Amino acid sequence: MLFDFERDFAGSLRCIPMIARQKLDIVGIKLSLRQWSRFTREERGQLADLPCETVPEQATYRALVAHLIAARSDEPLRQLATRGLEAWQEEDQMPDAVRTQAQADGIAPPTPRQWAALLPLQRFALVKLARSKHENENFVPAMREFGLVQQHAGLLHDAGASPGSAAVSPARFRLPN
Repeated sequence: MLFDFERDFAGSLRCIPMIARQKLDIVGIKLSLRQWSRFTREERGQLADLPCETVPEQATYRALVAHLIAARSDEPLRQLATRGLEAWQEEDQMPDAVRTQAQADGIAPPTPRQWAALLPLQRFALVKLARSKHENENFVPAMREFGLVQQHAGLLHDAGASPGSAAVSPARFRLPN
């Protein structure tokens, strides 16, 4: 699964898509883009597609990544130095980084109800984009894609901010590329 906001840079799997980043974080492996680029297209696709929810699936995923790094890269396997992105798993508590990034971008952060309604991968993406030093330009497009903001007359607005308004349904709203 690729998000619309990442199709330009991750659609070819040249970059690590959010779905693979989430799985790498779950298993505690820091994978460099250089290591990722040494994997075959099929291997990168496999890392994006493999399940990684149960403990056995996570063990299999971790073993595969370790094997690929050893086979294709001259760099060692590195553990994540700091965890902490687990905050995406909390439906009832949005991390401060998301709130701070939204405010820095001049948009309202998700409401508690909106945060809880997001898919886990969507919450992961927002946390990752909010904490990233080089990718937070994708934060607003991700918020828009997830139906949390919409564009109206050239301005960004909170999705559903004005009760009773005839706003475009966030679930169906997509901006042209």
